Amino acid sequence: MPKITAEESFIEFPCSFPIKVVGTNCPEFHEDICKIAKEHDSSFSEKSITSRQSSAGKYLSLTIKIYATERPTLDAVYKALTDCKHVKWAL
Repeated sequence: MPKITAEESFIEFPCSFPIKVVGTNCPEFHEDICKIAKEHDSSFSEKSITSRQSSAGKYLSLTIKIYATERPTLDAVYKALTDCKHVKWAL
């Protein structure tokens, strides 16, 4: 993956960056997302999560905020999220 310079990025670091994650509506999904967030942001608080269930109840959307000091932190979070078996997508 090509390296993006600070001048090419639209994100100014450090920042609190919201990430929406959609996955299966099960307790493990919420637990996995919290674990991933805490691994990459020691200041992450579960209280900051907002959630919304799909109309049929099959899926759950979580919005988490990650405090990132640099681009590789966000890249690592997205990689970990998309590698999680309960995650359908992260945006």
